[in-house]
Amino acid sequence: MNYVLKTNQLSKSYKGQEVISNVNMELKKGEIYGFLGPNGAGKTTIMRMITNLVKPTSGSIEIFGEVLTPASYEVFKRMGSIIEYPIFYEHLTAQANMELHFAYMGAYNIKAIDEALELVQLTNVDKKTVANFSLGMKQRLGIARAISTRPELLILDEPTNGMDPLGIQQLRDLFQTLCKEYGMTLLISSHILQEIEQLADTIGIINHGKLIEEVSMESVRGQQSEYIEVVTTNGKQAAFIIEDKLGLINYKVMDEHTIRIYQSDVSPVDLSKILILNDVGIEALNKKKTTLEEHFLKLIQAGDGDV
Repeated sequence: MNYVLKTNQLSKSYKGQEVISNVNMELKKGEIYGFLGPNGAGKTTIMRMITNLVKPTSGSIEIFGEVLTPASYEVFKRMGSIIEYPIFYEHLTAQANMELHFAYMGAYNIKAIDEALELVQLTNVDKKTVANFSLGMKQRLGIARAISTRPELLILDEPTNGMDPLGIQQLRDLFQTLCKEYGMTLLISSHILQEIEQLADTIGIINHGKLIEEVSMESVRGQQSEYIEVVTTNGKQAAFIIEDKLGLINYKVMDEHTIRIYQSDVSPVDLSKILILNDVGIEALNKKKTTLEEHFLKLIQAGDGDV
């Protein structure tokens, strides 16, 4: 298997307290890896270790087949990143900030600056200083800077911060383009699970500094089951009817109004008819599938129960 990034028993402690514990990640070439976890789970700390901003307490990181050390420099010419919030020279324009980045990276293809700004749809800002940018515009500029040197590995920590729904959709399309057309490998952390569900080839879920699952999205989709969700005026009465009149046992009462039925042979027409005949009002009835969000919450809640 052709891996771009691997971590081996990666751990980090602060003042004797372990915040990252024995994390083994494998990021394959040409994929989008969605890195998920609650706030404070350790996503940013791991990304900071991968970019050499923080040194591991133990374990190792391998990038492009090279074990990362404090003296590793050349490998970062093949990488682009945004960790937490991107920082700029606020009194300069986007173009000037990008030119400084190119000088720092030893890159000379100035045309690539315009191409990167166009890719993130940050145009017509030639005379505007970054101090006058919105949070979303700064985030776009950070992404433009990260992709301007055409990195092989792109690491993005919450890249949709400050974005409206249209901006999030545009970035999703951009990330897919970078992966499929430019051949970049992406590691993206996000709290917007629906976006990762649409983007990622692989997901890693971290909680309390431990990687609790690393799995392909194809496998997650294979585990997703269809169910009927019915919202009624009286959930207790509806549950009694579902079990007594229809003989169903594979259902779950979600709250005082909502019930999910997981048996595939149930007809929504028959279900609605029997409830109405027994004086249970139906406010909504839909066929649904379990989502990445539900998969994620199930794992996180199970892990929290062990703490």
